[in-house]
Amino acid sequence: MKKSLKENGGLPASILWTLAIVAGVSVANLYYNQPLLNMIRHELGVSEFKTNLIAMVTQIGYALGLLFIIPLGDLYQRKKIILVNFTILILSLLTIGLSHDIHLILGASLLTGICSVIPQIFIPIASQFSKPENKGRNVGIVVSGLLTGILASRVVSGFVGEWFGWREMYFIAAGLMFICAIVVLSILPNIQPNFKGKYSDLMKSLFSLLKEYPQLRIYSIRSGLAFGSFLAMWSCLAFKMGEAPFFASSDVIGLLGLCGVAGALSASLVGKYVKQVGVRPFNFIGCALLLFAWLLLYMGENLYAGIIAGIIIIDVGMQCIQLSNQTSIFELCPKASNRINTIFMTTYFIGGSLGTFLAGTFWQLHGWHGVVGVGAILTSLSLLITILSKK
Repeated sequence: MKKSLKENGGLPASILWTLAIVAGVSVANLYYNQPLLNMIRHELGVSEFKTNLIAMVTQIGYALGLLFIIPLGDLYQRKKIILVNFTILILSLLTIGLSHDIHLILGASLLTGICSVIPQIFIPIASQFSKPENKGRNVGIVVSGLLTGILASRVVSGFVGEWFGWREMYFIAAGLMFICAIVVLSILPNIQPNFKGKYSDLMKSLFSLLKEYPQLRIYSIRSGLAFGSFLAMWSCLAFKMGEAPFFASSDVIGLLGLCGVAGALSASLVGKYVKQVGVRPFNFIGCALLLFAWLLLYMGENLYAGIIAGIIIIDVGMQCIQLSNQTSIFELCPKASNRINTIFMTTYFIGGSLGTFLAGTFWQLHGWHGVVGVGAILTSLSLLITILSKK
């Protein structure tokens, strides 16, 4: 029989590591498409811009899921929400794999994004039920799992796409979601909701939280802008690497995802030292690393060494910004952890969608230099918010 969890009472290692692993496997659904975009474009005979919409629509879906689904964790049993999400995910992934129409793929990608928010149900659990001294570390472990999934997704989809085909990647993903659903539902105990009222009251309370906690606004917006810079690179990297002088195939593009392992390894370290170093210093460090990464991606744009160094540094910098801000938001109002995380992550992925859209637009207009410009400007705006806010 599963033991019930007690707030601040400690999270068993078996549950913590299950959350971390499943977070990685489920968030991967957002990123399988990135190394496969060229393959999808050629098979369906559509433009680069339309193909790039697959990545953007998936991220928009994720933002919608964060806004409208994650708050439900304060109102309903989280296991029920997780079950519904996994079910829809399986259907949407199968639809992408079977479809020959770009518009149907875009619609299924939107649903995939909406229902891939499962890791953002896990992160508040890691914070809410961990002992106070372990909160940062445990959130960092779940985020490390999530980041490992992001990295592995690009590598796996690159290889599967090259050797078997891009459709097969989505069939495999649907199977993985089925397995994850069984594992999570068997190990996670029932967690009682802590919000009394209707869904409309729950959603209205998001505005109250935004008004009451100015730090939440600052932490969310600067993280979202930085994430937009981060995804500007990843959304156009397949197009860049497919051109001269690289002419890289999807498996090589996927392998570049492994360069970001430094970001995944740094996540638990950042979570551990947020208290000692402080949120603001971590944001200065993160923005400096992002700007340096974009400089390398500009100067070394035709060298594997320049691309790889840029990827490593941008991943580490992004984790300094995301995790320091995300770990700190849960201290603002622990009872509203899901809604607090909703506000943060919705803003975060709106920023990511903005970065993806701008990068795709400026790729068409100015190529890789346009993408670099978008990334540098978004990072600079994030840095400016930190300078002006003094928080």
